[in-house]
Amino acid sequence: MNTVSPTGTQIHLQRGDVTAQIAQVGGSLRSLRIGGVDLVPPYPEDQPTPSCSGVVLVPWPNRVRDGRWDDEGTIRQLSISEPKYGNASHGLLRFTAYEVQQTDDAVILRAAVVPQTGYPYLLDTSVSYDLDEHGVEVTHTITNRSATPAPVALGTHPFVMIGDVDTHDLVLRVPARTQFDTDERMLPTGSRPADAALRDGIRLGDVTLDTGFTDLDRDADGRVRHTLTAPDGRTLTLWQGEGFDYAQVFTTTNYPDQALAVAIEPMTAPADALNSGLGIRRLAPGETWTLHWGIQLG
Repeated sequence: MNTVSPTGTQIHLQRGDVTAQIAQVGGSLRSLRIGGVDLVPPYPEDQPTPSCSGVVLVPWPNRVRDGRWDDEGTIRQLSISEPKYGNASHGLLRFTAYEVQQTDDAVILRAAVVPQTGYPYLLDTSVSYDLDEHGVEVTHTITNRSATPAPVALGTHPFVMIGDVDTHDLVLRVPARTQFDTDERMLPTGSRPADAALRDGIRLGDVTLDTGFTDLDRDADGRVRHTLTAPDGRTLTLWQGEGFDYAQVFTTTNYPDQALAVAIEPMTAPADALNSGLGIRRLAPGETWTLHWGIQLG
């Protein structure tokens, strides 16, 4: 049964022993559980979404320096949504209540990005969550309803865990060859070869991260696979499909009821992409972009 909280209606899905909860506000993955083991860290239902947990980030992920960007010769000024660093952060739908269409084991949520301060484009967006026996597959669409090409990027902000294991003891692997350096405002200043330890696997309790990555290795099926591995060999895989050419990994000790939490964020563009142009796609009027990612436990 669906319930209502500060994150809107909570949509409950189930397929066999796989269950999920989707928050209407932000179109976010609020929980995912297999056989009673949490794969997404839960948070109290009477609290707003912490640390952007599970939220869809569109029409840009991460940050825009000073909220200012050059739209092919026109300077746009976005609202400053991250006062701490003076940036526009995580797009325009973070606090939007999506329209919901649900079945027992799947849901599709829809929301529009309307023309507004600093972003004069109209977009239709959707996100669908489909359960299978191993976890969840997520599909995003963005359609440009403007009369002119619209610059777009998309990310999502899932936190992941293997709930019966101390997150400090999980081994993280990120198949990236390049990582971004950042300044004190968490904005990119350049790039360098990614830490080889992350490719080989590093214990989460031994690292602190808020790092963007690119040059991601893809498997034969075209998917990038990041993993968390427990001491007993169980492995959570977060995969990202074609178009997701960037990822952000973020660790925090401020997530509710968690000593340590980690987000692995598929992104089509890195921080400050509206200025750098990296990963930005200009959708033609009427054009739709479709993207996929998912979480599995094996």
